[in-house]
Amino acid sequence: MDLLHSNGVLIIQHLQRDYRAYQDFLNFMSHVGDPRNIFSIYFPLWFQLNQVVGTKMIWVAVIGDWFNLIFKWILFGHRPYWWVQETMIYPNQSSPCLEQFPITCETGPGSPSGHAMGSSCVWYVMVTAALSYTVRWKDKSAVTLHRLTWSFLWSIFWIIQISVCISRVFIATHFPHQVVLGVFAGILVAEAFEHTPAIQTASLRMYIKTNLFLFVFALGFYLSLKLLDIDLLWSVPKAKKWCANPDWINIDTTPFAGLVRNLGALFGLGLGINSEMFITSCKGKNSCKISFRILCIAASLATLQLYNFVKIPTHTEYLFYILSFCKSAAMPLTVVALVPYCVHSLMRTTEKKLN
Repeated sequence: MDLLHSNGVLIIQHLQRDYRAYQDFLNFMSHVGDPRNIFSIYFPLWFQLNQVVGTKMIWVAVIGDWFNLIFKWILFGHRPYWWVQETMIYPNQSSPCLEQFPITCETGPGSPSGHAMGSSCVWYVMVTAALSYTVRWKDKSAVTLHRLTWSFLWSIFWIIQISVCISRVFIATHFPHQVVLGVFAGILVAEAFEHTPAIQTASLRMYIKTNLFLFVFALGFYLSLKLLDIDLLWSVPKAKKWCANPDWINIDTTPFAGLVRNLGALFGLGLGINSEMFITSCKGKNSCKISFRILCIAASLATLQLYNFVKIPTHTEYLFYILSFCKSAAMPLTVVALVPYCVHSLMRTTEKKLN
């Protein structure tokens, strides 16, 4: 493993030295791969266009990130920016110098990469959803167009995944093998949900049961190993010790923060889909109108951007987790129920005035 890490450090040094001109682009691609974009950008777009795809996207993102957390706890993967400071393989304490950035200092274990895993699973869902429309075409010209579309979309998919992987390695927050593992793990999770239609008809009780199972399993796993004197939060003090700037350490990157955020999103989706507001607005006659969908997309994206201005206090860890859960639940609830209901009411009022 030390050999794998040392070779990874050489790759990071090469990227930071020879790809300095692309620093802004690579930092941008790291943000593109941020799993939080799934809830604030990709989901609002897709849910209003196709509710089946939008629902699947949340399930894939939540379950994928949950598996990512469990794998991180099992694999005990180091991150480059602290590994080079603590390893004994370099003689005379001549450890390599890796540059750090404001997004470098994530506090959880490094393997597999959550950004790579989240990006690959959600883009896999989007590509397969887009191709499902063209695969039905039967005439010869349409088949040719489908093949061209297939090649184009999968090329875009791999360009994005490779760019996200390179960006995560460039900022010294992951080793190359960690991002590769993340990409293929994400694809496996997304493919599994291609064959799980039951999520489309899940009741609120099913959402609650799933949330409880994910939380109890993760917490039980953590506490069980803690009883064996195995600290699954071992990476947090390392991140705080070796981060170049203490201000770059964010509680939002801790393992339990991600778990709470995802459980909140799944609960919010279940609450929204099983609400009267969703049934009234998204199952009514307005739901088929292009104008209704466009207004819902615009209003959802605008409203969710306002959530970014809501800063959760971090001085009390438990309060942070509770408020983070509530904020995460509010986002899909807004997209699924609140915004469509308001748009539906507005359109119905306008129609009555015109009549």
